[in-house]
Amino acid sequence: MLEKIAASTALKIDFGGGIRTDEDLKMVFNAGAKQVTTGSIAVTDPQLFMRWLSEYGPEKLILGADYKGRKISAGGWLENSDKDLIEFLSDYKGMGVKYTVCTDIDRDGMLKGPATNLYKEILDKVNINLIASGGISSLKDVEDIREAGCEGVIIGKAFYEGRITLKELGGQC
Repeated sequence: MLEKIAASTALKIDFGGGIRTDEDLKMVFNAGAKQVTTGSIAVTDPQLFMRWLSEYGPEKLILGADYKGRKISAGGWLENSDKDLIEFLSDYKGMGVKYTVCTDIDRDGMLKGPATNLYKEILDKVNINLIASGGISSLKDVEDIREAGCEGVIIGKAFYEGRITLKELGGQC
């Protein structure tokens, strides 16, 4: 599917999910992804993540930081860790990471608004390009995320339910 989308559009594709090996990563880039989000590997095998960061560069590798209660989760949200979100991001920023997608597990798909105050706190403490994910329910949420200083936002369920349209985002993108 990634190959079809990449071949038939001019989209800059960020692909994520299930990337665990060198072969997985090469396959995704070869299929047309311009960036890849990896999170679980950064938790379970930091040396491999850092090798990928060194090999592919910080423009191509995005650190996935899925969290619940300010603690990092991995393995499709099934594995909870004791790693603090801000500390996790700060440590990886210090090792060269430029981009992160922060997904609030408790808000994802709930349409209850994003964790804007936490994102402001992260950006105050860690100089990183942050893409917010989870809880987006309205155009106001998107505007709040922008005002907080985030690099971008992931909108899912709000699109599916027609709460936000591409036309409305025309001036936002």
